[in-house]
Amino acid sequence: MRVDPHSLDVITPNLKRRYSGVSSTVFRLAPLLAQKIAIATTGPVLPKDIPQFPLSKLLFLSRSGPSGYRVWHARRNIEMLAGVVLKFVLRKRLKLVFTSAAQRRRGEYSRWLIRRMDAVIAASGKAKSYLEVPATVVLHGIDSDVFAPPTDRLALRTKLGLDPDALIVGCFGRIREQKGTDLFVDTMIELLPRHPSAHGIIMGGVTREQQGFVERLKSKIEAAGLRDRLRILPEDKGFTIAPWFQASDIYVAPQRWEGFGLTPLEAMSCGVAVVATRVGAFEDLVVPDETGFLVPPENIEELTAATDKLMSDRTLRQSMAKAARQKVLGEHQIVHEAEAILTVYQRLISEGEATGPDR
Repeated sequence: MRVDPHSLDVITPNLKRRYSGVSSTVFRLAPLLAQKIAIATTGPVLPKDIPQFPLSKLLFLSRSGPSGYRVWHARRNIEMLAGVVLKFVLRKRLKLVFTSAAQRRRGEYSRWLIRRMDAVIAASGKAKSYLEVPATVVLHGIDSDVFAPPTDRLALRTKLGLDPDALIVGCFGRIREQKGTDLFVDTMIELLPRHPSAHGIIMGGVTREQQGFVERLKSKIEAAGLRDRLRILPEDKGFTIAPWFQASDIYVAPQRWEGFGLTPLEAMSCGVAVVATRVGAFEDLVVPDETGFLVPPENIEELTAATDKLMSDRTLRQSMAKAARQKVLGEHQIVHEAEAILTVYQRLISEGEATGPDR
């Protein structure tokens, strides 16, 4: 959905080709915020149904927006840098915002960029604790209409090429050591022989640097004789991963570390019980023994035991799935995230109107 960039009050760039959790956040929020403020995104690869304009038009952007100042909302270093160049080199009248999800102290370059921001949003309280500047905490939310329990799970599984009758345990997102994909593989190698009707599904993006890691996982699966029941699928090229959660019975998030981590929330919104490690924002999302289980990172014994418990007890799975969906509806709606971000935008624009042009 193309828009005129000169008419915008807010630009939320997505300057990365590969689809990621950050991309998902931009793509989910932009259409919702567009109902309240003139906002669009720009970048090299974008879905067609969100407000956007070509990246080539960025340098020719009018100096001022309709309200005087525009907001530039970055979520990566490259996007902060672009905002700094636009504001301080090309003299665009911008208010710079950065959302930080990292739960670690950033390097000097990142800290230098962050100090140039007019406002900082932290994706969790823990993320805020690592920042050296004031920040507003805004937890991520979910579009519960997109991430919703399926109307016909068997038909969806058939469409995705999955066994319609299997107990499906999913692990989605980028495939790499940080994400704990190898821990999921080890867990499934242990558990699948105990559960003859179960299948494990891994699906996500693989960078060139991770090809060797993935090949080693495939070799381990082959050696265990589980090639047909523990599958590593190519990344879904669509701009939503919702169908894969909807097709699952259990979702496992075995990350070693994480910034925020949306996948457990996406699974919960689809009515799926979750096993997750105590990293990122997972402890803020998963209620132990109610919507799923939390285990220490890299503890393969507890990860296996928790997953086995869900695989063994259909009533427990269903109870947790229902509670997970209700928690998302009550506490983690994307509309709450959008409203909090909109408040930051409006404050910055009004401050710009009051103070006049940048000095």
